[in-house]
Amino acid sequence: MLHRHPVLGLFTLAYLAFVGWVTLGPQPFDDDPNGMVFRLLAFFDRHAATSWITYNGLEFTANIGMFLPIGLFLVLLFGRRLWWFAMLLGFGITVAIETAQLFLPTRVSDPRDIVANTCGAVIGVLVGLILTARKARALRLAQARRPVAATR
Repeated sequence: MLHRHPVLGLFTLAYLAFVGWVTLGPQPFDDDPNGMVFRLLAFFDRHAATSWITYNGLEFTANIGMFLPIGLFLVLLFGRRLWWFAMLLGFGITVAIETAQLFLPTRVSDPRDIVANTCGAVIGVLVGLILTARKARALRLAQARRPVAATR
């Protein structure tokens, strides 16, 4: 698979390294009370239309967004037929991350992260399947016509 798609393979590995750095690094991303995340939440809290946005909701959504590219890249690497493997691998990666966080003093493992990350990977796989559907259909039609043309 890496020999067929070397650029995508390298990009996927680089993105996985980035996710590893964000999720397993020495301290959580932007945990400073004066940091960007908390200033953004304070801004949302000042407005009635967005006061429902909470830290937990923002973190859950960010986890989905972080794993969406993983699902997309994996389905593009493995192909449409192995969509289920891409979903399973997305789940496996998040379980590995959460398990590793159990042993890191600056991290907190949370089962909700497994749900959010897996949802992100599944959404990424679905996006990949949708984006490749037209080409897959065209390839199937071309392949179906090939034997008929050869017999004439």
